[in-house]
Amino acid sequence: MAFPLTGAPNTGDTAWMLASSALVLLMTPGLAFFYGGMVRSKNVLNMIMMSIGAMGLIGVLWSLYGYSMAFGDNKFGVIGDPAQFFGLKGLIGGNSADAVKDAAGNITTPEVHIPLAGTIPMTVFVAFQLMFAIITVALISGAVADRLKFGAWMLFAGIWATVVYFPVAHWVFDFDVKDPDGNLVHAGGWIANHLKAIDFAGGTAVHINAGAAGLALVLVLGKRRGWPKTAFRPHNLPFVMLGAGLLWFGWYGFNAGSAVSSNGAAGSTFITTTIATCAAMLGWLLVERLRDGHATSLGAASGIVAGLVAITPSCSSVNVLGALAIGAVAGIACALAVGLKFKLGFDDSLDVVGVHLVGGIVGTLMVGLFLAPESPAATSGLYANTKGLFYGGGIDQLWRQAVGALVVLAFSFVAALIIAYIVKFTIGLRASDEAESLGLDESEHAETAYDFAAVGSTARTAVKEA
Repeated sequence: MAFPLTGAPNTGDTAWMLASSALVLLMTPGLAFFYGGMVRSKNVLNMIMMSIGAMGLIGVLWSLYGYSMAFGDNKFGVIGDPAQFFGLKGLIGGNSADAVKDAAGNITTPEVHIPLAGTIPMTVFVAFQLMFAIITVALISGAVADRLKFGAWMLFAGIWATVVYFPVAHWVFDFDVKDPDGNLVHAGGWIANHLKAIDFAGGTAVHINAGAAGLALVLVLGKRRGWPKTAFRPHNLPFVMLGAGLLWFGWYGFNAGSAVSSNGAAGSTFITTTIATCAAMLGWLLVERLRDGHATSLGAASGIVAGLVAITPSCSSVNVLGALAIGAVAGIACALAVGLKFKLGFDDSLDVVGVHLVGGIVGTLMVGLFLAPESPAATSGLYANTKGLFYGGGIDQLWRQAVGALVVLAFSFVAALIIAYIVKFTIGLRASDEAESLGLDESEHAETAYDFAAVGSTARTAVKEA
């Protein structure tokens, strides 16, 4: 099999990308705690299991055909070749090695080259992008907390990843590759290479994609019993804060890792990610203080996530002032947007639409405003010499960002709506009223997170009771 690039990888870049892959994987358990803390105690395990289940399911699908659909050679203009890397064929192997010569200068052992993605082994890139696929699917689960059957979730997640995420990842993340002579040796996706919308780490492919799917699934699934009159309070705010902290920590792999190299672009995106997240948290808390009279820990955690979401597509395109503006706008906009579900009547349980869809749109569009000429995106590569509206570039980049966001939103929403109806009319989507009342931890998993029977008893009496 011929590969676009072969050779010896850069060890420093490889080490950074292995670490980044692990950081991004950590985001999914972080998300599990973030979501798990926000639901009632009788549903916390189910909430965590939806994230953990996505890890197992998407890992299998990605290794079989998902990577090939996302990063195989472009077929029909919209998808990677599913057969090119089926089962990751041709990618699993050892190290590159120089040729070995004898004393006379004859080659006794030929040099060994391995498939590369830029300066890293392609297997490392496969692992890095797998973590993106996992977290994207897991994000959707927050919209449907408290009422979706676990089996239905797994079926929906597998179909949606195959039909929606893998193709969209191809559109957004798969760039054309040329050989040293300028010949095209790999054709990538249309958003990245033809529309030239900038999405450094997944504002469209991850957040808008997941947010639109969450909205569609919510509309088919229906409201929780008692919503909106019943108060569905978070049962464990320390879990929420822990989850937000793990997400922030892992997000450095998400954003800085998307440089796919240990270089200046990674350093710049690390800084802009931090600055925007800080600004978004303060923006959310300001809205809470002015609107409700209190700045809450739940608001701080939500503001952190809103900032991380918004800076994801734009972290390579802005300077510090742009990052501050994007973070502040996202924190304020998302804090206001989470109330839309009450006005419009859709039960987005944990605000996936308000945070990820809205935050993703804000970050994606604001690239067209704040694309700075000194940023990594504007100084090299496909987007060299581009500028945002506020830097004299007009609306050229803004319309590209808008089209990319709109297409992904519409495609994901319509596809998720169809998939949700298919699942509904086959195995069924929603848990029964009895199961919902009992709690999905017991009805779906035959477990409980907390042993309330022993509360108030001594260790000795608890043993006797057991």
